[in-house]
Amino acid sequence: MKTTIDIDEALMEAAMRASGNKTKKETGEAGLRLLVALEQQARIKSFRGKLIWEGNLEEMRRDS
Repeated sequence: MKTTIDIDEALMEAAMRASGNKTKKETGEAGLRLLVALEQQARIKSFRGKLIWEGNLEEMRRDS
């Protein structure tokens, strides 16, 4: 999808240096992927203490 957006040039340069990406497109896509991953992690963390797990962890570890 082709989209035109106005991004602060200093922010983009800092993001490119931090990420090691060579192009603005790579940097933008990496930023979007990170944003999505962080949101998915937050959703998973919201289940902490709410799910019931049954099983023997020691037994499962021995099967490996």
